[in-house]
Amino acid sequence: MFLTGQQLKEVFLKAKKQRFGIIASNVVFDTQVRALIQGYAAVKSDGLMQMSSGACKYAAGESQDIKTGAKLISTMIKTFAEQFPHSGVGLHIDHATPNYFDFIVFCIENNLVTSVMIDASKEDLAENIRITKEVVDIAHKHGILVEGEIGHIKGAEDEIVSEVELYTRPEEALEYVQKTNVDLFAASVGTNHGVSKGENIVLRLDLVKEIDDLLIKHGVERGIVLHGASGLTDEQQRTAIANGVVKINKDTHYQMDMAQAIQAYWEKEKYAIVRPEGVAPEAYVPDKGRFDPRKWLIKAEQRMQETVVEFCRVTGSADNSILL
Repeated sequence: MFLTGQQLKEVFLKAKKQRFGIIASNVVFDTQVRALIQGYAAVKSDGLMQMSSGACKYAAGESQDIKTGAKLISTMIKTFAEQFPHSGVGLHIDHATPNYFDFIVFCIENNLVTSVMIDASKEDLAENIRITKEVVDIAHKHGILVEGEIGHIKGAEDEIVSEVELYTRPEEALEYVQKTNVDLFAASVGTNHGVSKGENIVLRLDLVKEIDDLLIKHGVERGIVLHGASGLTDEQQRTAIANGVVKINKDTHYQMDMAQAIQAYWEKEKYAIVRPEGVAPEAYVPDKGRFDPRKWLIKAEQRMQETVVEFCRVTGSADNSILL
């Protein structure tokens, strides 16, 4: 089922208390929506779907109308999720920069989302706090959760590009949370957006614990978010969760799943639509039973569903839905 903001808050409170992680999955295609929601449901886990500004523009087609795209993605998720009463999913706006402030408000006021991320991390701390608090004040009136961030995560995700990484300072994290009242805090601790391997990055998971301990000490405990986590090892993710992380973002891994599964299909079945060399045009007939998009897109869905099932087991969210 589709979660309300209050229910999503319960999900993260349970995750923090019991030390497991919720997988947040970026989507745009219906193939992803089906695969991931079915995966969460298969292991009785709650989950969070995420849409970026770029995803919304893509979903709207040639018009690039971001609001139309958001309504389409939200409707798909809400409608499909109705089938699964023992697994909850919410919808989150991922990495919305200040120039998308009006878009964030639109999604909140039209009940399209469960949570939003305002990413003003490129601003100085005071301006980041001011912008974030403005979003928090609006979102909380509608029961919507807010995620904020300090620091820079290396790599590219849609319009968010950083050539360098800037680790979050714990004392700034404390000030930010105290002054904004965000529900979730994204810390920059060395993960990368895009294709990466966990064993090859300088990951400061000790910094997660330092931030978590400081927030708890001052009575403002929050769930911490790990961005750019597609390439992390199982052990790195479990350590992050033990140190205070409750939300782990995944995107690139699913894109690789889709590409690999579809490529493998067409390497095997290419003559279903491409005439083999040496066969006369008049003798060749394409095979609809194999080139029908439902035959090869399902391979991508199956791969993504298997992936999210494994993610939920690794992070401990399996069999931990608040709806059980």
